[in-house]
Amino acid sequence: MPDVEEAAERVAGDSIRVLICDDQPLFRRGLAMVLEGEAGIEVVGEAEDGDDALAKAEDLAPDVVLMDVRMPKSSGIEATRAIAAVVPTARIVMLTASDEEDDLYEAIKAGAAGYLLKEVSIEEVAGAIRAVVSGQSLITPSMASKLLVEFSSLSKKVDERRAVLAPRLTSRELEVLKLVAEGMSNRQIAVELYISENTVKNHVRNILEKLHLHSRMEAVVYAVREKILDL
Repeated sequence: MPDVEEAAERVAGDSIRVLICDDQPLFRRGLAMVLEGEAGIEVVGEAEDGDDALAKAEDLAPDVVLMDVRMPKSSGIEATRAIAAVVPTARIVMLTASDEEDDLYEAIKAGAAGYLLKEVSIEEVAGAIRAVVSGQSLITPSMASKLLVEFSSLSKKVDERRAVLAPRLTSRELEVLKLVAEGMSNRQIAVELYISENTVKNHVRNILEKLHLHSRMEAVVYAVREKILDL
């Protein structure tokens, strides 16, 4: 199964193919018009609801999906979960007006690589598209602060959890997880640890399987919560 880095390599030198999913036609069209003026970005389709988003993603296999949270038929979070399963190389970025913590947590669990509020500038959206293709994960600062508050409350229970969970990972896997949480791509981790990129991919796959996680974003949340990554 192809992973994110392989997808990034595939689009290297080519346009990043973007699918816009939002139930507001004017917002979709305006965003599409601006992104089409960005070098190296191609808007390949638009979807008006969660079901349409899944169908378009399966048909078009975009590199990046910009997904609203609140949409008719099926929500953006439901669509994210479904797209992550059938088009695993697509990087999904929530672009929404919702600043609800529950939406943020559910989006991360569903497999989103980023969570941006619609208050960001168009230039920031274009930059986010390029960043997630390169393997980064992005969260609007105000939402990131809410995550940190949640981490702080969870940290009171972390010692007992660590005693059970930490032994599951080898020392090398802990090293890799820490670097993943710092935002490094597989290639950067390979250089940092003097190992092959394929070895890094295997470690990441093993980490996710052992901890019953579904994405690198969830791994970041786990690493901070378990104090593997110091803030």
